[in-house]
Amino acid sequence: MSEAPQPFRGPARWIVLGLAVVAILVGGVQWLQAGHESTDDAQIEGRITQIATRVGGPVLAVHVGDNQFVQKGTILVEIDAREYRVAVDRAAAELADAQANALAAGAGIPIASVSTASDVQSASGGVSEAEAGVTVADRQVEAATAQLLAAEARAREHEAAALKAAKDVERLRPLVAKEEIALQQFEAAQATADASKAAVDAARSEVVAARTAVAVAEQRAVQARAAEARSRAVLASAKTAPEQLQVTRARAAAAEARVKQAAAALAQAQLNLERTRITAPSDGVVGRKAIEVGQQVQPGQPLLALINRDDVWVVANFKETQLAGMRPGQEAVVEVDALDGRALHGTVDSIGAATGAKFSLLPPENATGNFVKVVQRVPVKILLDPGQDPEHHLRPGLSVVPTVYTK
Repeated sequence: MSEAPQPFRGPARWIVLGLAVVAILVGGVQWLQAGHESTDDAQIEGRITQIATRVGGPVLAVHVGDNQFVQKGTILVEIDAREYRVAVDRAAAELADAQANALAAGAGIPIASVSTASDVQSASGGVSEAEAGVTVADRQVEAATAQLLAAEARAREHEAAALKAAKDVERLRPLVAKEEIALQQFEAAQATADASKAAVDAARSEVVAARTAVAVAEQRAVQARAAEARSRAVLASAKTAPEQLQVTRARAAAAEARVKQAAAALAQAQLNLERTRITAPSDGVVGRKAIEVGQQVQPGQPLLALINRDDVWVVANFKETQLAGMRPGQEAVVEVDALDGRALHGTVDSIGAATGAKFSLLPPENATGNFVKVVQRVPVKILLDPGQDPEHHLRPGLSVVPTVYTK
């Protein structure tokens, strides 16, 4: 009796076994790939703050170097503040002048009010008129005193300007001797100094005149106490007193507005003076330093960048075909090339609202007849779990390979 034939004997059996192993491996790989998505088009991102100056001038000092760590509030750059100090002094003098004028204008309101009432009463007697005259004289003394304060403030302002002009002449004198600057520039500085000196003399003369005015006002106050005989003239002026009172009040309101304007100018000058010292807005590492001592900077000019090393994340550009099962909150593992492939753990934070091509400088235009379908990439933000980089090895721009577990 013959034996029944055995299937897959000999070499056929090994071929079938090999195909089965290959099928199992392919199925396993597909099963593993179905549970996660990975890409090498990814990098570390971070917060980079561009530090720029708000004021212009020559740089006096640079207190930081490249790749230096600084804390919040650290002075980074100092700009020459002499002109800004002069501007503060000028604004303070203008404010004092405006306040003096406002005081004088405000003093006119009660003067006019008292004059109106006293003029009405002057028809029945001269006693009230005499009292009003004394009040008017006293107010005039106050007004003259206020003008004296304003003149003294202007004198201080001109003295400060003259001092600066004299220093400029002394600074330019050796330069013109060495023929490093034009003689015309030195002569212009000398003329400015002479004009400033003349302005100081004129201001001092105004102070003397203001002091004389105070003495005259005091003398008038003495004379006003004996002015009981002027009842008829006061009665005639009383007919226009209400209109004069309105004019006085309008002048007082304008003077108060000028005080506010001068106060705002002083605040701006003080703010500009503070801005000559540029400080770090937060902790970070200095990068892209483009400033040196002696350099002339302009408002808005970038000086350096400040990189926050504590706040970094990953931006991975996944293919659109990899996003079907990807959701915020899914776990991710990030391999960092700079750390010899060390794996860091994180979480998907968000998926971009548009493809990366849409945010490019020149987005592709597919309205032509030569359309070729290209697989697009969408940026995915991955937040790293805290405490994995205590030594701050991660830097913005480093290449990484993130893997997102979709199941």
